[in-house]
Amino acid sequence: MTPTTEPARNPELPQVCVCYLVRRGTDGSAEVLLGRKKKGLGVGKYVAPGGKLEPGESPREAMVREVQEEVGLRVAADDLVPLGLLTYLFPTRPAWSQQSSVYTTTRWTGTPTESDELAPEWFPVGALPLESMWDDAKRWLPAALAGARVERTFTFGADESTVVEPEMNAPKAPVSG
Repeated sequence: MTPTTEPARNPELPQVCVCYLVRRGTDGSAEVLLGRKKKGLGVGKYVAPGGKLEPGESPREAMVREVQEEVGLRVAADDLVPLGLLTYLFPTRPAWSQQSSVYTTTRWTGTPTESDELAPEWFPVGALPLESMWDDAKRWLPAALAGARVERTFTFGADESTVVEPEMNAPKAPVSG
């Protein structure tokens, strides 16, 4: 898989997308834009901008729209670097099961602004608020932000918050470009 190719998706699962916007902070270290989820699935958790694909929309098209809607930034589809695909299974609440296309970008225009979905904040990549994110994030996000590709499946337990059966495959080689 090259940085511009997309992994194969499972058409039987609802499709979503997420994008990690990364910049250099004032001290030169990498920072990532996350937001406290204000409503819907994951309320109260820190997440990156993202959401559901609309009918006929590609993951890249959805990502461009979602970033604009959730944090007020404009990204170009060509500037989105695919990092992989995550599958989330919720046996006790199957309607929540989904597959997420994961992207990153270092290019956008505008200033992050709060929406009815997210209250955006910049975090140092080395100090992610992992304990305030979905439980799976600690198992893949640091490696992905370091450039590793990720294709993982996570099964959540009865509490609908804790990963109980992580697929044990490691992140893939770093993304170039």
